[in-house]
Amino acid sequence: MIRSISCTLGAAFLLSACATPAPPPVATAAGISIQSGQFEFALASGDYRCERGVRLGMQREMRDRVNHRIQLDWNGKHYQLERDPSYSGLPRFEDQISGLVWIDLPWKGLLLDGRTHAPLANECRVS
Repeated sequence: MIRSISCTLGAAFLLSACATPAPPPVATAAGISIQSGQFEFALASGDYRCERGVRLGMQREMRDRVNHRIQLDWNGKHYQLERDPSYSGLPRFEDQISGLVWIDLPWKGLLLDGRTHAPLANECRVS
């Protein structure tokens, strides 16, 4: 009887040692959320200043707390860029007609030529 109790206790300790605890919840920084594998940053609309003196205007359109479209004013023209889910999860917006691509990072944004992938404006921040 003592042997069966010690075997039972040994098995219980062994099983408890093998149990995998639930992973802790992932904490996100203020203003950053993840929805459907895509990051969502709480970024402002307004005037942006970029390196080399480049300036642009940005109006963000939100739907269900997700930035789904941006209106971009750059070089005297107006562009409408639609949200395009990215593999990395970073917010990526593209205007199919002009080929412009805007990518949001928590601390800056950048404008690319979507056809050549050349940067057009970098280090863009709300002014």
